Amino acid sequence: MTTSADFIALDERWSTHNYHPLPVVIAEAEGAWVTDVEGRRYLDFLSGYSALNFGHRHPALVAAAAEQLGRVTLTSRAFHHDQLGLFCRELAELTGTDMVLPMNSGAEAVESALKVARKWAYEVKGIPDGTAEIVVAGSNFHGRTTTIVSFSTDETARSHFGPFTPGFVVVKYGDAAALRDAITERTAAVLLEPVQGEAGVVVPPAGYLAEARRLCDEAGVLLIADEIQSGLARTGKLLALDHEGVRADLYTLGKALGGGIMPLSAVVGRRDVLGVLKPGEHGSTFGGNPLACAVGRAVIRLLSTGEFQERSTRLGEHLRERLTALIGQGVAEVRARGLWAGVDLTPGGLSGREASEALAAKGVLCKETHGNTLRIAPPLVISEADLDRGLDAIAEVIRR
Repeated sequence: MTTSADFIALDERWSTHNYHPLPVVIAEAEGAWVTDVEGRRYLDFLSGYSALNFGHRHPALVAAAAEQLGRVTLTSRAFHHDQLGLFCRELAELTGTDMVLPMNSGAEAVESALKVARKWAYEVKGIPDGTAEIVVAGSNFHGRTTTIVSFSTDETARSHFGPFTPGFVVVKYGDAAALRDAITERTAAVLLEPVQGEAGVVVPPAGYLAEARRLCDEAGVLLIADEIQSGLARTGKLLALDHEGVRADLYTLGKALGGGIMPLSAVVGRRDVLGVLKPGEHGSTFGGNPLACAVGRAVIRLLSTGEFQERSTRLGEHLRERLTALIGQGVAEVRARGLWAGVDLTPGGLSGREASEALAAKGVLCKETHGNTLRIAPPLVISEADLDRGLDAIAEVIRR
């Protein structure tokens, strides 16, 4: 078994068809480049949906993982270990928060934040038990667990997965008036993505996030920021909320937190909110395991220098300029923040899938969303020359 076709056939036969990947079988990777089983090299313009912000196999992250593999990888939370407290302290200090709840996947972090917000609402705010509501935005993507898809507006995510979890109110993203009208005495929290990634890198109107913060303060409501894709330098700031000078009560972090090596997520925020959890009320066997914490600590060290935030800002401006120049030449609209862009292709031209396949044939990997939009998110370690190489391929494909 040596060809891409062989491995794809194996996947098709034995793995559940819950994804529709491009026909590329990756065998090796380093930095911004991946190599398939037949030796073809590709530029990675997706970065594992921001899980690979630091590229593939960043030396500092691999070294941290290797060192910890030689010591201890799992204890469960039945015992203490020597990486957990250090990881939590360092992540709290990096993000300017008080307390950390480590988990594994992004969806777990969001589920955890929802549970915490409801418990806080009942025990601290005094909302009658079982009646709390959480306001969310339409076109959101927070994961695919049953509770999370209960407030999705994507029918592909929802169809035939009900009955759904109650207690959520959906309003239009970016509409501050709709958000204001949705908040009632039963509202526990507002959950928002500072930039909606799955929706096509949708950046809200200027002032929207600040107004969301004001409305939450006025009503005594928690603001939860889902920074799983947008956080950890992807947008040019440590957290995407930083662009508006806004602070959340709780943040959900994931993807890049594990350095592309370990599943690692966390809820970080106020001590008086996360402090409502007591032993036995929430947990995870692998959450905060020694190996993940060691890698997470190495990620924190990389972010603490500011290098990756600066690279995302500088290269992101170049990305925006080059993509914006394609408007009217196969591109209808470009939305970008940092080294992250959503490119809406002109209706009637190439579909997002067709463009992705054509780019793969030219050695550049990215992926479509919602049919006609390309998501572009190169690793933050990419060189400007390689970034231009990928952008040249995008221009060639879209203009044809």
